[in-house]
Amino acid sequence: MLVVAGAAPYLLGIAAAFAAVGLFMAVMGFDVARAYSTILFTSFRSANGFVQTLLKFIPLVLLALAFTVPLAAWKFNIGGEGQLIAGAIGAAAAGILLAGLPAVVLLPVLILAGVLCGALWALVPAWLLYRFGINEILTTVLMNFVSFSAMDYVATEIWPDPAAGHPTTVPIAAAARLPLLVGSPPLHAGFLIALAATVAVHLYVNRTTAGYELRATGANLRAALLHGIAVHRIALLSLVLGGTLAGLAGAVEVAGVHHRLIEGVQSNYLLLSILIGLIAKGNTAAVPLVAFAIAALEVGARAMQRTMMIPAEIVFVVEGVILIFVLLSDVVRRR
Repeated sequence: MLVVAGAAPYLLGIAAAFAAVGLFMAVMGFDVARAYSTILFTSFRSANGFVQTLLKFIPLVLLALAFTVPLAAWKFNIGGEGQLIAGAIGAAAAGILLAGLPAVVLLPVLILAGVLCGALWALVPAWLLYRFGINEILTTVLMNFVSFSAMDYVATEIWPDPAAGHPTTVPIAAAARLPLLVGSPPLHAGFLIALAATVAVHLYVNRTTAGYELRATGANLRAALLHGIAVHRIALLSLVLGGTLAGLAGAVEVAGVHHRLIEGVQSNYLLLSILIGLIAKGNTAAVPLVAFAIAALEVGARAMQRTMMIPAEIVFVVEGVILIFVLLSDVVRRR
């Protein structure tokens, strides 16, 4: 009952957001009931819709955790997009350069390459914060822009696929691709990797001494310092751990979905992952639930665009308004 009571303000905020956007769509002349039915239920009406939702869920939950872990130390990792791209570049490089290795060796190496590249990409702003006190929000955002250029260079200059009409590398080896859990519609094993990473992060944050220090730093910096916690080291590690998770997301996208590095591999996952992290309010147990809901909204929005000719961008409006109302609900609840 306490959980339901605590969630009530947020549910009311979400309902108010849908009402506000529904009014907007009605003014534009769209069938609001049909639009919301499409958004909310497309993921559950067919096996294909459900699998599409799970495929969206995989990068979203990993990137949301990449934002949530540093947030526990009150650090803001806005560089998940660049860290995902770095992970995708590392994974693609391993899948192309080591094509002769057997799958049992190549696939773990590919995942490890993605994780390391994501962590190293996050280490730059983390070290600048640790050594010079430079705000991590600014540096992680700037690193995103650097990653776009790096992705274009790799896809167009190092391993370009001349047959593709889009900046894309040649495919990775068949042995470097994630196996399928379900053949039709196809769902790759990255889903299990995402679930395992979610459980590991939850246990780390909530059941270990390092996780306690992470949360203590974020809850009260002065008290953490007085109790001897190395808050600067904790901040650095939290950002690197975030980069590790985002790099894992990039590796899974390459090995499970695209089977190559492709421009746009990061999609619009960054903003959605921040939205998920803020709605979950740093609760690692709530992150997968919110990530699944946002993934279902995304799949529903694409279906709405196809069947009703309503711009898919309308879902950005829905998500943005939901965030505003949830934040307002939080302010009201605390009063």
